[in-house]
Amino acid sequence: MPHDPVASADGVVGLDHVARIVVEDFGAAPCAMAGAAVLAGQGVTRVGFGAASVASSPVRGLDTIFDLASLTKPVTALTLARLERVGMLSRDEPLGALLPLAVGTPSGSTPIDLLLSHRAGLVAYNPFFEGLIRGERPALDHVLRTAAELRRPECVGSPPIEGFPAVYSDLGYLLVGAAIEARAEVPLDVLMAREVCLPLGLRLGSMRGLRAREPGVDALVAPTETVAWRGGEVRGAVHDENAWLVAGHGSAGHAGLFGDVAAVVRLGVAILEALAGRGDWLSSRELEPLVRPRPLGTHAAGFDRRSGALPASGSRFGAGTFGHLGFTGTSLWIDPDRQLAGVLLTNRVCPSRENWAIRQARPAAYDALFDAMFPAMFPGKIDAMFPAR
Repeated sequence: MPHDPVASADGVVGLDHVARIVVEDFGAAPCAMAGAAVLAGQGVTRVGFGAASVASSPVRGLDTIFDLASLTKPVTALTLARLERVGMLSRDEPLGALLPLAVGTPSGSTPIDLLLSHRAGLVAYNPFFEGLIRGERPALDHVLRTAAELRRPECVGSPPIEGFPAVYSDLGYLLVGAAIEARAEVPLDVLMAREVCLPLGLRLGSMRGLRAREPGVDALVAPTETVAWRGGEVRGAVHDENAWLVAGHGSAGHAGLFGDVAAVVRLGVAILEALAGRGDWLSSRELEPLVRPRPLGTHAAGFDRRSGALPASGSRFGAGTFGHLGFTGTSLWIDPDRQLAGVLLTNRVCPSRENWAIRQARPAAYDALFDAMFPAMFPGKIDAMFPAR
């Protein structure tokens, strides 16, 4: 079992200023929570949390539950790794072996691993949910079969061993989630809880799972977008429309999980500990395929790596950093060289997804987070960061 970053910490760092960068400096979201943990030896040596919100926000404290959006994808990959260790499935199996309705599609013979690493040649996105706007509900089998058929035109035939050039695709994770569920004959969110959330003690799960464990949790959920066809403000229901279509209050493979900042920090700690060979949740060998660099793009298999002139994780995190972003304004970045897990949760899509200031806010916030957790590395910034010191 991983160490609890709150109970095991020797030092606590205030990160309210990190959250305020998002809410006040950039106006990127009405609500933001920051969290981080640094490991050394056998446990966490430093932990930090912080919160900020506008006065009108219905939730403001660190107990706030956020729609994690695509941070669901790493949990899907981790769930698969846990099932693989007991021999229930293999990432080398073709999709059709787990999900028979995919047989005969271009994706039917594609290994699960290439779907996880966004190298299966699938298109990035398809609005399957549009029938809901017209009062129609497409059959789940039709949605999944169509997803398995939607290859990009340039991706013809069987993929190479390392796959096609990486193009980030929700469809791959939609299919992987359905495949895991079909093989296990257990709902995906129940599998995620059993294999990841409950063993690690995470306040994280689908909304139906969180409601079962914590009555009254809805009052702590940050709202997302105001969407007319969904009845106005979306709160306590997944923002991603395709996930809402296929899983409702459960979870799809690409979106559907909710959690608080401490839970996502604890997840990062668990991953660092597994990579270091501590605990029995996952071994470093079992986790390595999910995080290792791969050719043809920055995407690993459940995580992404740093990219671009201004990475989302800022300028401080090291070259070995991996993590993931979520469309609602969530993110997790893990620097294994410095044994740092950093988290930023926001509801940047509230009230509209058209606010893209998070793209500028994230790097600035992660730089400030890093400086707070490692102040000795940037001594010139210490007075500005802690003016009352």
